[in-house]
Amino acid sequence: MTTMTQDVQHARPAEIRRHELAGFLRSRRERITPEEVGLPRGRRRRTPGLRREEVAQLSAVGVTWYTWLEQARDIQVSAQVLDALAKTLRLDVGERAHLFGLAGAVDPAPATVCAPLSPELVALMDQLEPIPACVQNSRYDILAYNSTYRLLLCDLDEIPPEDRNWMLLAFTHEGWRSSIVGLDDVLRTLAAKFRAGMAEHLAEPAWKAVLKRLTEESAEFREVWERHEVVQSVASKVKHFHNPYVGPLALVHTDLWLTRGGGSRLVTYTPTDATSRERLDRLRELALSRAA
Repeated sequence: MTTMTQDVQHARPAEIRRHELAGFLRSRRERITPEEVGLPRGRRRRTPGLRREEVAQLSAVGVTWYTWLEQARDIQVSAQVLDALAKTLRLDVGERAHLFGLAGAVDPAPATVCAPLSPELVALMDQLEPIPACVQNSRYDILAYNSTYRLLLCDLDEIPPEDRNWMLLAFTHEGWRSSIVGLDDVLRTLAAKFRAGMAEHLAEPAWKAVLKRLTEESAEFREVWERHEVVQSVASKVKHFHNPYVGPLALVHTDLWLTRGGGSRLVTYTPTDATSRERLDRLRELALSRAA
């Protein structure tokens, strides 16, 4: 006799994802009451939550087609239909991303607001002082940073939150650019890594918005971008900065990934020598005095 466990072990990845998608849809359908979506409960309802035909109706898709989805049939599903299902099933940001991931589709309307950082992660960055540390997403937005990182290249607190993006700052902010040793090579590598990362986010408005700003605001970026170079994430390496407050710094740049698939990461800069360490101590003291 073939058991369910044996079936899963011998299933192909695509088949496993279809079964995961089917189970996910069913679980989310069953947790929504008819009253929540303006439907009468009726006396003969046995299904917990919504019926399949009700989900199909509310999402403007065929009942048979939706039933096949919950049966893990091998059918194609468009991003527009997934969007409708996500709204009908009232999925939150994480659940919506999970739905599109299981379906192997690109979300046409990804969340524009980043999930809040946990207090534990913020506390960890503070504990790392005077090592500069920040949290970035794969789009190079700087989501949070500690006191030392604040003054690593310029005073980040003086930059509007919507402009705190490593790509934008490296190509357009003179203070940020002047702190980077070997700027040309850094810019070329940044553009190549951004192009590699964007391959998985071509339809996402937030990525396209960053690309649009870079293209419009930096002739240097347009020239580098046209080379179509691609670089994947590299291992830790020594970075050199000429800090405007304490002078030259030699630091090891390390990415610690926080989410599956290379999303958000904790970025740290560890000093390579005693001189850089002493200068980071001074930089932190300066940042704290400014904050006070």
